[in-house]
Amino acid sequence: MSEPIKNRYDFVLIFDVQDGNPNGDPDAGNLPRVDAETGCGLVTDVCLKRKVRNYVQLGGHDVFVKEKAVLNRLIEEAYQTLNVDLAKPPTDEKDGKKRNQNGVGQGGEVERARDTMCRKYYDIRAFGAVMSTGPNAGQVRGPVQLTFGRSVDRIVSLEHSITRMAVATQAEADKQSGDNRTMGRKNTVPYGLYVAHGFISAHLAAQTGFGQADLDLLWEALQNMFEHDRSAARGLMSTQKLIVFQHDNALGNASAQSQFARIGIEAVKTPPRSVNDYRITLDGNVLPLSPIRVDVKVTP
Repeated sequence: MSEPIKNRYDFVLIFDVQDGNPNGDPDAGNLPRVDAETGCGLVTDVCLKRKVRNYVQLGGHDVFVKEKAVLNRLIEEAYQTLNVDLAKPPTDEKDGKKRNQNGVGQGGEVERARDTMCRKYYDIRAFGAVMSTGPNAGQVRGPVQLTFGRSVDRIVSLEHSITRMAVATQAEADKQSGDNRTMGRKNTVPYGLYVAHGFISAHLAAQTGFGQADLDLLWEALQNMFEHDRSAARGLMSTQKLIVFQHDNALGNASAQSQFARIGIEAVKTPPRSVNDYRITLDGNVLPLSPIRVDVKVTP
């Protein structure tokens, strides 16, 4: 790991979806998530962090929360790396003369295991993790925090009937006399422009070891994560703008809200069906669609 970052950052991620479901709600038949009061679409922070994790994995970086992972097993591996046998008493009497609970770390062992986990896994350095289950490596609060993505305007959720020219069982085929058709439903958003806000704390970065290389990878992931997460269900999703506000120090020069207020997003055509139907401004100046990333220094 590189030296932890020294500056605070706030950022705005602007992304869109066309003819797809950006984040289905399993409690609502996998319909696109929506604010029931305003009709605006929602994409959870967990969904966005999943895409970041997937992207950094493609680059060869290991992540803690990954598909089909057994988290307690990964925590056990951290103790094995430290040559700590959780079935025996601690080797350092400062951690106790006996093992309070078989298979569970204690005292300074937990801190050392937590540091090992931070060094090994990118997502722990970035987002933090609760590792107090099983062998126990404590928990750590990550320096990178994200809000839900929220659409600028109301979204319309369309339901489409779809047909599969096959059936799953012979019984279904016999019932249809060989016609072999299966009907289904698919829900999409014709178009939605979403905005999510993010925050990076230099103080928390010092605790997890989140350094400049990690930060550069985060910006890269936010710009490119949709390019490697394609599916028919998600339609066309793209990062349209990443606006990064860099403060001069760890505490920051101004509130995050005052920086976010410098950005204006206004529809110039209704109903909007592409990012070209919006005007995105920074301090009143219209931003071009490229470059995707805009770096802004924060002044008091």
